[in-house]
Amino acid sequence: MYKVKVYVTLKESVLDPQGTAVQKSLHALSYEEVSEVRIGKYMELTISKDEGDLEKRIEEMCEKLLANTVIENYRYEVEEVVSL
Repeated sequence: MYKVKVYVTLKESVLDPQGTAVQKSLHALSYEEVSEVRIGKYMELTISKDEGDLEKRIEEMCEKLLANTVIENYRYEVEEVVSL
């Protein structure tokens, strides 16, 4: 069994209005040291078995559904989970 942690973030060239709103709210709460906020997504997938090339399958999932590769970047970490 595998646990896959997927991180999706907007590309640097894409404006992040949600991040800007959070930054302004932090400034309103006197956290002026925050110079930029970028909002992203985090997902955990549990994969029961390796159906061939696991890395390739994860990349397909990210590119077909989990990330919009036109405006987002993604990265992932794979961790093998040992059942007791």
